[in-house]
Amino acid sequence: MVFSNTLWLPADPRRHNPVADRTPPLPVEELRALVESGEIDTVVLAFPDMQGRLQGKRFAARFFLDEVLEHGTEGCNYLLAVDTEMNTVDGYAMASWDRGYGDFAMRPDLATLRRVPWHEGTAFLLADLAWEDGGPVRAAPRQILLRQLERLAEHGLTARVGTELEFIVFKDTYEQAWDRGYQGLTPANQYNIDYSVLGTGRIEPLLRRIRNEMAAAGLTVESAKGECNPGQHEIVFRYDDALVTCDQHALYKTGAKEIASQEGVSLTFMAKYNEREGNSCHIHLSLAHTGGASAMAGEGPGGMSPLMRHFLAGQLAALREFSLLYAPNINSYKRFQPGTFAPTAVAWGYDNRTCSLRVVGRGPSLRFENRLPGGDVNPYLAVAGMIAAGLHGVEQRLELPEECAGNAYTTECAQVPTTLREAAELWDNSTLAKAAFGSEVVAHYSNMARVELAAFDAAVTDWELRRSFERL
Repeated sequence: MVFSNTLWLPADPRRHNPVADRTPPLPVEELRALVESGEIDTVVLAFPDMQGRLQGKRFAARFFLDEVLEHGTEGCNYLLAVDTEMNTVDGYAMASWDRGYGDFAMRPDLATLRRVPWHEGTAFLLADLAWEDGGPVRAAPRQILLRQLERLAEHGLTARVGTELEFIVFKDTYEQAWDRGYQGLTPANQYNIDYSVLGTGRIEPLLRRIRNEMAAAGLTVESAKGECNPGQHEIVFRYDDALVTCDQHALYKTGAKEIASQEGVSLTFMAKYNEREGNSCHIHLSLAHTGGASAMAGEGPGGMSPLMRHFLAGQLAALREFSLLYAPNINSYKRFQPGTFAPTAVAWGYDNRTCSLRVVGRGPSLRFENRLPGGDVNPYLAVAGMIAAGLHGVEQRLELPEECAGNAYTTECAQVPTTLREAAELWDNSTLAKAAFGSEVVAHYSNMARVELAAFDAAVTDWELRRSFERL
């Protein structure tokens, strides 16, 4: 991230939908003109599912303008009640065979309308989900975040967020990777290229195309850099309102994969592809008052305001119980290894990359970074968790403990959960989670974890075959 003092000046808070009064990258009037001229012929309407993936439909552009723009469309409610493989599974209150797997409404959010230049003649926008009676689908990730932003606004605060996604590029296509069982793939770089200009130059055509086409879609690109694992890279975008950043994050992940596929290569955001460094998604968050002034800067130790100290204390208090929101998959927990720049201790520190929570910046740019999430994180859930944790600290006026000034890997602090099973149990039993999100949401994501655990427990892995086939 860039540490400029002016970078993180927050904007005014917006109630309900924080982007509703924002000029979209593509105004509807301009879309109409582009459709009339034949330059746009397709409109994609999508929403983020439990895994943060975009699910939706491609519409003929004229039909979208004539019908969907005003009335919305529908989607099967099983889309928030399936596993990663899209299998129907038991245990969800909102959708099941017994309930008939009906529809929910997809309502276009026009503030998210934009062109996506990696698909010819195509516009894109996100939808919010509602039931037939107009009530919100409370377990939908975007709705979960919107509710926490409303709670934040009740305190006269707004959040600005930046996410830093890492990925590994392979010279194999996605189809080749599938056929090979994702084994023996060729990384785009053969060695550690962290900050190496030569290393990024090796695949600059791909990185340049992703940067430029994301910019053309309305995202503000900051930089690209190499990372530690062979073929690993990171492209960083400028911070924005919390909801805007999460929306752009979801679009970027999908778009980067689509561009890679068009270029005959593949890339993965999975948290831990191999035994080397995993893919992180560090999340930076700052707060502002209604008038736009920083709510985090103050006269206290480290230049922090009392509000920031309470907010940060809330992160520590809720971190273990909310780990399911930051690390939602079996694979997520394999990142948390000492000496890998992925955290293991529930600790905070000033500019200390061994801690789970790292305070950076100064004055108006003062913020903290949550280093738990990996590249597989659902940004809506993670940011909602950070806001809910912070509000707990503010409302309870929690005191911030002393910082960790040394190596957090060797401290006696509480430890980050090491398995999805542990994290799911903490989440399911959390009175704090139920108070912040409601029992419906807690039960929904507890079931998601149970489904993944059951599937993993039943699987026979390559590790077992290699160790057992002949020798045992």
